[in-house]
Amino acid sequence: MWGSRAFLAGWLLLLLVQLLCLEAVPISIDKTKVKEPEKKPEEPPDTGLHYDRYLREVIDFLEKDQHFREKLHNTDMEDIKQGKLAKELDFVSHHVRTKLDELKRQEVNRLRTLIKAKQDLEGGNDIAVDHQALLKQFEYLNHMNPHTFEVEDLDRLIRSATKDLENYDKERHEEFKRYEMMKEHDRREHLKTLDDEERKKEEEHYEEMKKKHADHPKVNHPGSQNQLKEVWEEADGLDPEDFDPKTFFNLHDTNGDGFFDEQELEALFTKELEKIYDPTNEEDDMVEMEEERLRMREHVMNEVDSNKDRLVSLDEFLVATKKKEFLEPDSWETLEQNQAYTDDEMREFEEHLAQQEQDLNQKAFDLQKQRDELERQQEQLNAQKMELQQVRNEYKIVFFFTIEGNAVPEIPAVESQLHEAQQQGHDPAPQGHHPVPEGHDPALQEHHPVPEGHDPALQEHHPVPEGHDPALQDHPAPQGHDSVPQAPQDIPQEHHGQENQDQAQQGLPQTHDNIPPGHNIPPVQGQNQLP
Repeated sequence: MWGSRAFLAGWLLLLLVQLLCLEAVPISIDKTKVKEPEKKPEEPPDTGLHYDRYLREVIDFLEKDQHFREKLHNTDMEDIKQGKLAKELDFVSHHVRTKLDELKRQEVNRLRTLIKAKQDLEGGNDIAVDHQALLKQFEYLNHMNPHTFEVEDLDRLIRSATKDLENYDKERHEEFKRYEMMKEHDRREHLKTLDDEERKKEEEHYEEMKKKHADHPKVNHPGSQNQLKEVWEEADGLDPEDFDPKTFFNLHDTNGDGFFDEQELEALFTKELEKIYDPTNEEDDMVEMEEERLRMREHVMNEVDSNKDRLVSLDEFLVATKKKEFLEPDSWETLEQNQAYTDDEMREFEEHLAQQEQDLNQKAFDLQKQRDELERQQEQLNAQKMELQQVRNEYKIVFFFTIEGNAVPEIPAVESQLHEAQQQGHDPAPQGHHPVPEGHDPALQEHHPVPEGHDPALQEHHPVPEGHDPALQDHPAPQGHDSVPQAPQDIPQEHHGQENQDQAQQGLPQTHDNIPPGHNIPPVQGQNQLP
């Protein structure tokens, strides 16, 4: 299954390009001494592309269509690059097209989810997301049609994967360069923390480790006759005098697809790498070992892969074994002989790190300043809450005295009275107020001045004369009488007494001029009408 898939991957470059190996390459074994286990279907290695899963699934379903497979075998590499193979998508089966449509919808939804997650991390939860605009950055699919997989989608996938994989090795080299510069930067920073004597010892130890790492057996030129013969002898257990390039190719074409892919090529360099690197040694860095493996593979591809399809066919391999470079190669310079970065690059890198540190410190300072400001605002808010609560308490006190009809005293005095009253279990009477006599309306508590000539003793509450009903005090005058009584000062005193006697004999209500103004006696129930 994977044999045909590898061929498909090789010819489609991206979609069909041979996938890169990012994992450790297995060590070669002596095939004459070890019984080969039963082969299991191999999974294609991860390309390292962020749309790797989408790429694999598209390959799987295109591979199932017989018409597409036949066209693939008869299509030239240049035609594939120019998009001619993509046009054959119109002739694949309905089932395959339906599945490709579903794969594209899933991929578009995945990208939208990633865009939303990135926005949430950057703190833009309340900002509307323009998915159409953001999807433009993903060139390997047509974002204007998120529902169906069309010819343009296959063409985009091939072109994008070609470009991405061509740049992939370059990106890996840049990543390794940053790794090496950071390692050197950390070493220099560590030296700054030591005193002179310790720094000298550390420098001596560093030079000793470098020298020890460089002391290793000669490394053969990758892809040369000497290098392949060493694999033939030590890994395959065969006589170097019987070396045969075609037999060697078939032995190491592990998936039997007729090509050396990048993973199979890198496996050939394991013996050479073991001469330089040992994971148990302090001086050997396994990250550097993988970079060395990548350099060797790239060199062989450049020398042997004549059609640049990232695969080495048997014919290409046999042609390469007849070249002078194969028979009489130059010596191979390892990483310790070729520093990954220049002095200028190291200086720029450290300046960049210093700027980053400065930016981080400034950001930390700004965040601390914001925190202090938030704490200050919180203190102000707490003080405002306390003031509001105090105002509410004072309002309750004022409201309490207002509904009682009493004058509101000073707040501190009232608070003291309320506190004492709460301790004694009763409500306090405000200072300066007389209690209302039993049976009197509290509304009469307000005092009015006594008219001239009246006894001041009557200022507060005047008794109703004997035999008179207080309820009749404000009753309308009977027919024939004036409804508006004259003011007390305008009527002689003797007339008042006589008038009261006459009204008493007639059963009429007497006038109560001795009631201060503003004090009305309500009418007695049942006496609303006079006979």
